[in-house]
Amino acid sequence: MGTELKLEIGTLYSFLLVLARVSGVFVFVPLPGIKAGPDAIRAALAVSITLALLPLWPAIPSANLSLGTLVGWLLAEAGLGMGVGIAVAFLAEVFQMGAQIISLQAGYSFASTIDPTSGADSSVMLAIAQTAAGLLFFATGLDREVLLAFAQSLSVHPPGQVVLRTSMLNQVIQTGSAMFSTGLRLVLPLVAMLLIVDLSLALLARLNSQLQLITLAFPVKMMLSLALLAWLLLVFPKVFTQASGPILRLVRQLLLT
Repeated sequence: MGTELKLEIGTLYSFLLVLARVSGVFVFVPLPGIKAGPDAIRAALAVSITLALLPLWPAIPSANLSLGTLVGWLLAEAGLGMGVGIAVAFLAEVFQMGAQIISLQAGYSFASTIDPTSGADSSVMLAIAQTAAGLLFFATGLDREVLLAFAQSLSVHPPGQVVLRTSMLNQVIQTGSAMFSTGLRLVLPLVAMLLIVDLSLALLARLNSQLQLITLAFPVKMMLSLALLAWLLLVFPKVFTQASGPILRLVRQLLLT
């Protein structure tokens, strides 16, 4: 005797709404190589996380549910997911902001490589910063915290009951401004050292105009920048952990309040 598999339309609606909320995160979340990988892999990852949240799916009444209402719910869920993704992406912007500040002064902007996240040509410093941020995202357990917040949000704000407010956008903007200032403070010692090197070379050239210091400027700055950056790498996990505190509070405010 065969077994008939029945799929209620309300369950399908719940799956689509939860999938829209989860998929919105992967638009901006800083996962190394996620945008360079096949689209099928990213879709499978979003579907797998959605199925893992199956016990928390809400019951969506399918009776008298119009197409316009369903589309509105999907857009609201996708907007909420993208807001969380932007908030998490601010952590990567901390290191990218610092890398952009020092790339030109340190002389590393003349060599380009492939950004593992966007797949575009980027400077070496920017690629290192992006990869370090993606690795620290998993090493510090921030991925588990975000998934836990999503699971709790399905009970606090079930899909279909999300209302996007202007205050949410203001909170994201304020957190983003704090992340840029954190990136500047992170590389401030390196910026100060490069300024001292430039002033020293300028004084030497002023004392003796016959010295050809232009050929020494780039090697000296690149080697000193690399040495100081190796020391700053020890500070990256601590800075990432401290910066993740406001991000987690923002994610919980977006999902749980």
